[in-house]
Parts: sequence; C-alpha cells; structure tokens
Amino acid sequence: MKKLLSILSFLILISQVQAQQLPRVIILATGGTIAGAGASADRAGYTAGKIPIDDLIGTIPSVKKIASISGEQVASVGSQDMTIDIWKKLAIRINEIFKNNEADGIVITHGTDTQEETAYFLDLVITSDKPVVLTGSMRPATAISADGPKNLYDAITIAINPKSKGRGVLVSFNEGIYDAREVMKLSTTKTNAFGSPNTGPVGQAYDGRVEYYSSSDREVNPKKPIVLTPDTKLPRVDIVYMYADAPADQIDMLISKKVAGIVIAGVGNGNFNKAYMDAVKRAVAAGVIVCRASRTPSGRVVLHDEINDEELGTIVSDDLTPQKARVLLMLALTRTKDKKQLQEIFFTY
Repeated sequence: MKKLLSILSFLILISQVQAQQLPRVIILATGGTIAGAGASADRAGYTAGKIPIDDLIGTIPSVKKIASISGEQVASVGSQDMTIDIWKKLAIRINEIFKNNEADGIVITHGTDTQEETAYFLDLVITSDKPVVLTGSMRPATAISADGPKNLYDAITIAINPKSKGRGVLVSFNEGIYDAREVMKLSTTKTNAFGSPNTGPVGQAYDGRVEYYSSSDREVNPKKPIVLTPDTKLPRVDIVYMYADAPADQIDMLISKKVAGIVIAGVGNGNFNKAYMDAVKRAVAAGVIVCRASRTPSGRVVLHDEINDEELGTIVSDDLTPQKARVLLMLALTRTKDKKQLQEIFFTY
C-alpha cells in the first residue's frame, strides 16, 4: 500500500511539474456569438454572450494538454454593443497581465460584428510583443456544427506558438490567421466570414499546427504603441457614408455637435459630391479634422488626387477602412491636432 501511495504521489508531482511547464494562456471573454445560446440547434436565432467562459473552455478539454488555461469574463455583449469603455478595459488588463508576467499569451473571445475594430484598437495600444489573438464564431454554441470550439482551439495554438511573438494583435478565424490592421468581416453569415482584401491572411492554423507565410511592415505592437491610461479621454469621431446624391445634413449636424473628427466613407478613391465638399469646408473651418476614406473594400485613398487635400484641409486614411480610420483618428487626436502629423500617423500605423 505504501509503495502504491508513493507511486501515486510521484505521478501527481510529475503532473504538477508538467502543468507548470505548459505555456500559460488567459482567455478574456467579451461575449458574442461564440458564447451565444439559441432555443433550437437548427435555427439561426440566438442570444449573444449567454455562456460563461469556463463553459466554453470545457468544450475543448484536449486543449489542457497543450496549455495552462484560465479565463476572465470582461464583458458579456454582442459585439454590436461593443464600447470604447470595454476597449479600454481590455487594453489596460492586457498590458497589466503582460507587465506582471501572468501569461505567455492572451486569447480574446469576441463577437464578429466589430471584431476587426477591437483588434486594431488593441494593436495600437498594447505595449508587449507577446501574442494576443482574437476569435469568435458565426454559429452559437448551441447550434449544429458550432464553429466556436474549433476557432477557440486554433486561437490558443496560435497564442502559444513562439512564431506568433512580435506580430502584433492577430485574428484567428476558420483556420486563417489575419493581421489586425488588415482583417475585415466579409460575410454576414458564412463561417469563412473574415479576410484581408488588400493582403490576404498572414498564416494558417490547422490540426494544431501554426504556419506563417507573411508579416506586416506596419506591425504596431510593441514598437510604437499609443499610450492609453484609465484617464485617457478619447475624442468623438464619427463616420459619414457617401452615396449618389447624398445630402450634407449629417456633416452639418456633426459640426453642430462639435465632434473632434469626421471620417467620410467616400466613393471610389475617397471622393464625394459638391454638397459634401461644401460641408467639409465648413467642418474644417470649424476646427473638425476630416479624414477621407472609401466605402470600397480594398485599395487606398490617395493624397492630393482627384481632391486637393492640402487646399481643402483634409487628410486621407491610406488603405484603412472607414471604421479603422475612425479608431486611429480617435487615438491619434490624443497625441496631436496638427494635420501634417496626423497624416504621417496614417501613413505609419
């Protein structure tokens, strides 16, 4: 009996040592479809953010063989209800985790609707080069063939892979790995919902393997993060959508609201009609920073092309989508209001 107890004690000790040697991953949960629950497994309707993170981790027990996993529930919302306050809470907690050496990598579970915006925001403000990976799902946890467990498993394998270090914030979805700056949601319902129209994926996660094929020259994290503190107040920046024969009412309303910035989702190369042109002049005269972006999903908005930005007083988003241009402009305005400096930030980040 004593011999048996000694063997059991030894095995327990070995198990504990092995667990300590596994890479440490903290999962920060925010809700979304991946934590959604529906009334029926074969219907699309569901409520986002219903399932706690510990239950999600429980759907992939094999992951405990490759990593030491713990979870924290930061929020429980559908990502259409994502807020700047939650962004700040996430960023500050991530920086704290890495500063205190609490984890080797972080995975964030997140709804898909605004996942690309959260990823880019975090990429601009996180101060560590350790991996941060966002993922989610297109089908709720209660659905037939739910894609959440596989996406979460892949995200964890990416977060613990040494080759993920120094690549900035990543998005893992449907076995693709995407750079936070470039990724975009491209489908409303399909499981291969994400892509990077300008660059494509940077890698792939499959069968527990992680392979990278390219990297971004604009990796922000951790070379030049924008400093964020609990007291940081982000200025209001809004997006106005351009379309055929669009009136300028929204721009004038935003001027009256004294917003700090306006991103115009222009047509083609960030173009807009005469009504918008006149309204933009009024906005610039009122001290509003106006950034020209495009509603077109790929390509870049060229400075001083069809529109003379220097004469008009506008800046351009380069190849950022309107929603990401808004994120960068909010953060950049905490540094400067000088248009030349702001433009340089858009060409750098």
